[in-house]
Amino acid sequence: MTGASGGGPGWPALAMFGCFVLLTLAITRWAARRTRTAADFYAAGGGITGFQNGLAIAGDFMSAASFLGISAQIFADGYDGLIYSIGFLVGWPIVLFLMAERLRNLGRFTFADVASFRFAQTPVRTLAALSTLLVVLFYLIAQMVGAGQLIRLLFGLPYPYAVAIVGVMMTLYVLFGGMLATTWVQIVKAVLLLGAASFMAAAVLWQFGSPEALFARAVQAKAAAAAAKGAAPGEAMAAGRAIMGPGGFIKDPVSAISLGLALMFGTAGLPHILMRFFTVPDARAARTSVLWATGWIGYFYLLTFVIGFGAIVLVGTDSRYLDAAGALRGGGNMAAVHLAHAIGGDLFLGFVSAVAFATILAVVAGLTLSGASAVSHDLYASVFRRGRADQVAELRVSRVTVVVLALVAIALGVLFEKQNVAFMVSLAFAMAASANFPVLLLSLLWRGCTTRGVVAGGAVGLALALGLTILSPAIWVTVLGHASAIFPYGSPALFSMPAAFATIWLVSRLDRSGRAVVDRAGYVAQRVRSETGIGAARANDH
Repeated sequence: MTGASGGGPGWPALAMFGCFVLLTLAITRWAARRTRTAADFYAAGGGITGFQNGLAIAGDFMSAASFLGISAQIFADGYDGLIYSIGFLVGWPIVLFLMAERLRNLGRFTFADVASFRFAQTPVRTLAALSTLLVVLFYLIAQMVGAGQLIRLLFGLPYPYAVAIVGVMMTLYVLFGGMLATTWVQIVKAVLLLGAASFMAAAVLWQFGSPEALFARAVQAKAAAAAAKGAAPGEAMAAGRAIMGPGGFIKDPVSAISLGLALMFGTAGLPHILMRFFTVPDARAARTSVLWATGWIGYFYLLTFVIGFGAIVLVGTDSRYLDAAGALRGGGNMAAVHLAHAIGGDLFLGFVSAVAFATILAVVAGLTLSGASAVSHDLYASVFRRGRADQVAELRVSRVTVVVLALVAIALGVLFEKQNVAFMVSLAFAMAASANFPVLLLSLLWRGCTTRGVVAGGAVGLALALGLTILSPAIWVTVLGHASAIFPYGSPALFSMPAAFATIWLVSRLDRSGRAVVDRAGYVAQRVRSETGIGAARANDH
């Protein structure tokens, strides 16, 4: 019995996992020998090329939510699952035209370096660090859930043990290899994932002959499933056709717009993605990174659409992959993994499982490094020590933070076991869109922005996003067990992001303090450096 059909570990899966683990540990050992300074740990010494960084960004961004969660969402709801693919993708032009070059020219290690460039350091960095940690934790939940379900499905381990294994491995990667190890693990993972997804999509299309034939068979499969549950013939056909139209997952326009805003603008505020722009030598390489990343990510999301519909036909109609109640074995996020077994048997199952595991490990490594840098660089070195911390102490704090974050991620992964991983990532995007994006955009482009405005607006956006998320059905009902949600929508971004922008604008306009005069006077110097790169940190003095 293979893991895909509900038994213990298959030897191909074990072999593939073993090969990947050995490869990544070798990368970590190699990187550890080259990681000596804070610049090496946080930014790989600024020596990553634009093409390499583009692949690494794609590897960081194509997470468990993308591979497992989006394909599972399409498997469950059809066309509606595309809102994640489109939303995740369309944020990249914003990053390219508004963020990438300015970030590289203004920052060193974290996006807080940019957000606080002309403002008072302590309040802005404190806010940025808090926002980073919350975004990282919500993003980590999705990765840990996906990893736990995958390992439980394949090897029969209890879910908490499976999550703990991932926590230990990500700690090893970041603790010893820093950004250099994380980057190369992400590059290897991106190449493997793109190759696996390409083969899966090609195999599905070859079997059905054309996308139209695939969609027609998917409609028939959903209709047959509805009829088997007792639906009348007309109702069954309506249920089948529903997967080709909107409304199955997003029920109302407000929810659709709010989720779209979170996915689009949250991309430009994700701290672990923004951190990648400090690993390249100059602004040109930063722009090149985004161009390569956008191409790889867009191509990948086209593949997930085919994979999701292929799973409807090849997995949803095969009893080997369903339990007694008709649900997917291993949980709803396992549609792509089961499809790999349906297409290529145990060997390809092992390969795709190893790729999915690589996907998760690469992303959690980047997230953990981002969270650790927020604590060590932004809080400890810049706020508590006011820039007087030595590199040895800063790196020590960073490594302690890595261990703490791993323990917290394991606990939250167990708590949120039943959540769809794509949805959990959308909550992290909502926080990034509501707190980080308004702060970054207005601090970069608006002369009148002040320290008080940034802190007040960022705090309002973050508090609203977090509060409304807790009051939403996903947590208030599903996790906390209340009968109905206080906030009826799945994503808070439509309410929290405008509130953040409005607060930054209003408080800055009303600010007549001495600090506000300094903030506004610093805009010209900031703009010159952000546009020209004059005075920007070089790769060798990061």
